[in-house]
Amino acid sequence: MSRTIADIAAALRSARLDGWLFYDFRRSDPIAYRVLGLPDGGISTRRWWCYVAADGTVSALVSAVEAHRLQALGAEATVYTSYHDMISGLRTILEGSHRIAMNYSPRGAIPYVSRVDAGALELVRSLNVEIVSAADLIARFESVLTAAQLEGHRRCGAKLGRVVEETFAEVARRISANDPMSEYSFQQFIIERIAAAEMVADEPPIVAVGAHSADPHYTPEVRDSAPIQRGDFLLIDLWAKEKDTESVYADITWTGFVGETVPAEHARIFEIVRHARDAAVALVEARIASREAVSGREADRAAREVIEQAGFGAEFVHRTGHSIGREVHGMGANLDSIETVDDRALIENTCFSVEPGIYLTGRFGVRSELNMTIENGRATVSAPVPQRHIVPILGRR
Repeated sequence: MSRTIADIAAALRSARLDGWLFYDFRRSDPIAYRVLGLPDGGISTRRWWCYVAADGTVSALVSAVEAHRLQALGAEATVYTSYHDMISGLRTILEGSHRIAMNYSPRGAIPYVSRVDAGALELVRSLNVEIVSAADLIARFESVLTAAQLEGHRRCGAKLGRVVEETFAEVARRISANDPMSEYSFQQFIIERIAAAEMVADEPPIVAVGAHSADPHYTPEVRDSAPIQRGDFLLIDLWAKEKDTESVYADITWTGFVGETVPAEHARIFEIVRHARDAAVALVEARIASREAVSGREADRAAREVIEQAGFGAEFVHRTGHSIGREVHGMGANLDSIETVDDRALIENTCFSVEPGIYLTGRFGVRSELNMTIENGRATVSAPVPQRHIVPILGRR
C-alpha cells in the first residue's frame, strides 16, 4: 500500500467513513488527480471512478476505451463498456459501504471542492449510499505543505516585498522626471520585476489608482488604463511563486499615495482595515498557541466585526482570506463567513492570506494583505513585514 493510500485510509478511519469515491470526466476533477498522484498526461475522454476504502483497498472502474487510465494506482480495474455496465461495476465496488466521501460541497457552499456533478451524485445515492463532503479530507491532502514548500513561500514573500519597494521607488522617479505612466505600464513593470526575481505567476498583478482601487479585482487594460499622477491613491496586489512545479505562492497587497503626505481620510480607512487584519491575525495566533481549533469562519468574523463596528460593513464585500498553495487560491480552509461559511479548521503546515478591505465605490478602496503559516504549533505572519500605514510615495527618504 502506497504512503498516500495508507494516509487516505487512516484519515477515512479517523472520520468514520467507509471510503472516498473519486469520479472524473475529461479532467473535471483536478483534485482527484493530485490526491491520487495520477499523471496529468494522456487522453482522458471517458468517465472513471476510483474507490479508496478505509481498509486501504483501491478499486478502479474504467471505460474499455481507456482501460489504462488508472494504471498508475497499481490496482486491478473493472472495465465497463455500456452505461449499464458502469452502474453495475459501481454497485460492486461500493458493496458493503454505507457512508462515503465525495468531492462535493452541500448546496455548492465551498466551490473549490464542488467537483462532482449533480447527476453523478444522484447515481451514487441511488445505490443506497450516504455521501458526505470530502472538504476536510481535501484540505488535509491538498493544503498541507512540506517544510521546503513553506520555506519557498517565505522566500517569495520577501522577494515580493522588494518588488513593492522597487515599484513605489519607480513611481517616485517617474513623477520627478515628469515621465508619463499608467496602471498598465506599472503592471508590466511589476511582471518584469517578478521575472527578474526568478518567480512566476499565473495571472498579472492588480495595479489600481483612485476609483479603480474600489474594484477588488480590477485589471488594467492597455487601452483603458488610467494614468498614475501626483495626488493619486495607488493599490498594488501581487502574487508569485518559484518556478518549481511544487512551489507555493506568496500573495500581498500594499497601498501608497503619490504625494509627500497621506490624506487624513485615506489614512483613517487604512487604520480600520489594518486593525481588522490584525484582529484576525491575533485570533489565529492565540488559538493555535493554546492548541485550540480555529475555523476560517471565525477568523473572518474577527476581522469583519472591526469593520462593521466602524460603520463600513457594507463596504467589505469579500471574504477575509484564502488558502494558499500551488495555486494562489488553494484548496484548504478560507477565512470566510460571507461568500461561504467555511467551518474547516486552519490546520498545521498550511498557508493562507489575511486581506480585509473597505471599498468606497467611485472614490477609492483600501485592502491590506499579508500571509500566515501554521508550523510546529505556531501561527506566524510570513514575509515581508506587514504594512503599517499607507506609503507616502513622494515623501520617502
